[in-house]
Amino acid sequence: MSENVGFAGQINPEQVIQVVEKGFKSIINNRPDLEGGSEQPTSAQIEEASRNAGLDYVFQPVVAGQITELDVRTFANHFNELPKPVLMFCRTGNRSNNLYQLAKQMDLLDD
Repeated sequence: MSENVGFAGQINPEQVIQVVEKGFKSIINNRPDLEGGSEQPTSAQIEEASRNAGLDYVFQPVVAGQITELDVRTFANHFNELPKPVLMFCRTGNRSNNLYQLAKQMDLLDD
């Protein structure tokens, strides 16, 4: 975690206001829809809440243990363009953190 990024487990649309209150300007969702079953909120639901709260939102689902170089490069492009700080989330936050760390190791991030 740095001043430009934070990591979280699954968030719900109702929690987006807390994301704003913590000072985040953007959200990246790395969790595929329905990965956790029908009780998991969809990306569209979280995106609507995010945009209504004035946040930028990106849906970039990645599969745990199967992150590719293309995933990392795509993430880096999103991250570099989004207003900071960015909250990244997936089921536990680990996948998002891995994506961020890989992009850092490849020297793809502007932060």
